[in-house]
Amino acid sequence: MASNVVELRTPHGREHLDQLLEAVTIRCIGDIHDAAVALARVAEERGLQVALCDDISSKEPMVDADGTILNADIFRWLDDGARWWEDHRLALHSPLPRACRYESEPFWVNRHGFNTRWRNSYLEEIDLTDFEKRSLCKAAIVVPVYLPFGQISANSFVSLDRDKEDLSEEFALHGSLLAHVTRRFVASYVQAMRTKRRIPSDCVLSKREVECLRWAAIGKTDKEISMILDRSHATIRYHIHRAGEKLDSVNRAQTIFKAGQLGYLGASD
Repeated sequence: MASNVVELRTPHGREHLDQLLEAVTIRCIGDIHDAAVALARVAEERGLQVALCDDISSKEPMVDADGTILNADIFRWLDDGARWWEDHRLALHSPLPRACRYESEPFWVNRHGFNTRWRNSYLEEIDLTDFEKRSLCKAAIVVPVYLPFGQISANSFVSLDRDKEDLSEEFALHGSLLAHVTRRFVASYVQAMRTKRRIPSDCVLSKREVECLRWAAIGKTDKEISMILDRSHATIRYHIHRAGEKLDSVNRAQTIFKAGQLGYLGASD
């Protein structure tokens, strides 16, 4: 599918933007409801309806302090077939969250293709057949949010005019603003709701530990790594074991996974 390059306009008025960011900021769980209402208002004032997903790998809906589902009771996705978060297949089959795995900047999309800040060949290969059926909309402005520990959030804005298929004007006018407020809301929501510490805080791996893990991440054995780095087999085992202790891992695979979540291993293509 074609991917068109578009340019976003800078939001007008730093003071106005700061006020909107403050309105959607969550500092504790009790702030979630009012911040969500503020975000919904930002979208509605621009002729759009917002849909949020803080973690495309999770089946848990986003909720406020009382357990109210944000997408239903605040963002008003209530009609038959509109309760998209209840269909867990969408995270795998909808082109909207799928595209968020390959693009970190906001974009808009319809059945004709993706419209992004720069050409992205990964998006060009995403199948948009039956777009409306699979995305539950004719067009959407999408704001990916990349969070700590490898978490990806996929968020979309759909026109209140459900027949509208071209969101180029809305994207040019409001894309940057929507990205700012969405990222602030989602990042602060996740921070407020995160209760489990899966990775030790302030974990620092040594240069040699990272080097060993990078080779291990692409499938090299300890023996192969020892030959590549010209170190003994025992030395390689020690570095990987030591990294696992620092990351509180139960095995080699989890050590590599956690190191990747913290950004030590870099991107692979």
